[in-house]
Amino acid sequence: MERNKANTPRSNNSELDDLIARIRQLLEPMELEEKVLALNRIREELSESSPFNDPVDYILWVPAENVQANDYNPNLVAPDEMELLYTSIRLDDFTQPIVSYRLDPDHYEITDGFHRNKIGRYPDIANKHYGYLPLSVIDKPLDERMGSTIRHNRARGTHQIRSMSDIVVTLTKMGWSDEKIGENLGMELDEIIRLKQISGLKKAFQDHEFSKSWVEFERKYYRRECPPDKNRKRK
Repeated sequence: MERNKANTPRSNNSELDDLIARIRQLLEPMELEEKVLALNRIREELSESSPFNDPVDYILWVPAENVQANDYNPNLVAPDEMELLYTSIRLDDFTQPIVSYRLDPDHYEITDGFHRNKIGRYPDIANKHYGYLPLSVIDKPLDERMGSTIRHNRARGTHQIRSMSDIVVTLTKMGWSDEKIGENLGMELDEIIRLKQISGLKKAFQDHEFSKSWVEFERKYYRRECPPDKNRKRK
């Protein structure tokens, strides 16, 4: 893979230049697996000294067989878009990492980027990248990873209503209020309620916080359409 190095800033620190040259000499004779592990370690150590804490500041190359899908991603991509993604990676290589969560020292679960992961396993792409996938890593509990997945999907405008409904119910069971779901997933209250209704799960409506939300929803969408009967007698 050719790289354009013409505009890469150069340091005036000769000691640093010597150290970089020494690292290149050490890497040169290594076999592929050893070299990739060494480069991952170097990136990890460098990230510790970086002023940036963003996951994208530390990219790992991991064997594809050590990367697995999650079981909650509602994102679907149409065939034409998958073809475009394949063409993009084939011509431009990976320009975005696959966002992941480390399950153990060697295995990772995808938070975002399932389709990049899928394209990366196509024989021609896999051969070009030696069977490795580029990962950024986030360290969050399951409920927050689910939120991250949905935010990525919604930012692209791609999500599946039924699966979104299941996720909203799951987050509710995990103690998320409607307000927290709305804030973290970028949803309005009425959308959250509709998704809970789609689930058909009564338990989703039984918590106290949601009861207050339902009153607000009813006042906003139903009561204004059905004004009270002034002639109705009070009991």
